[in-house]
Amino acid sequence: MKYKLIAGILAFLSAGTLSAQEQEQAQDKSLYIKGNALFIPLGVLNVGLEKQLSSKYTLQGDILISPWKSFAGHEMQIYSISVEGRYYFKEAFKHWYIGANIGASAYKLQKWSYWNDRAGENWNGEILINSNLYQKGYSVTLGITGGYQFQLSDRLNLDIYATVGTSQDFYKGYDRTTGRRYDSADKFNKSGEIIPYRGGVMISYKLK
Repeated sequence: MKYKLIAGILAFLSAGTLSAQEQEQAQDKSLYIKGNALFIPLGVLNVGLEKQLSSKYTLQGDILISPWKSFAGHEMQIYSISVEGRYYFKEAFKHWYIGANIGASAYKLQKWSYWNDRAGENWNGEILINSNLYQKGYSVTLGITGGYQFQLSDRLNLDIYATVGTSQDFYKGYDRTTGRRYDSADKFNKSGEIIPYRGGVMISYKLK
């Protein structure tokens, strides 16, 4: 009877300890709000939330809004959203990490390769100037992120990161001087490439 009573007390204390540990771990799961300092001078909004899942894993969601119908003579309207799982080698929100990112975006922009006045002939014999052409469509991205977080204070972090991966694009090409399509596709042109598609310097503030 005595041993059963001792075992019962030990089981009760053990359960209480585990419950306290679980509550402590739940309370310790931090949440950061962040904004990309590099894009602010361009008038581009890039903000996100990063939530701790465990001691080394976090989940981040972020949006990017570039509202420019024309920026330095180029279309630059981009609306994107992405989700990223991160693994920190030391502990969450500290030092080096890697992540897997997936995102989607809609855009109306002029690709950098069209930032020139070279002339060319399209599929139906029209002579087109590159600087008059732009693209409108959407893309799906999948990539790998690498980064480093500096702790500036108890609540403030600096997150430097870059993402490289595949971008699968579906778009229509237009000539801004006529408003007509310059490509020959019935619906969307399709292209895929490996490119760096995200990056920056995030100022992160701990909400809890």
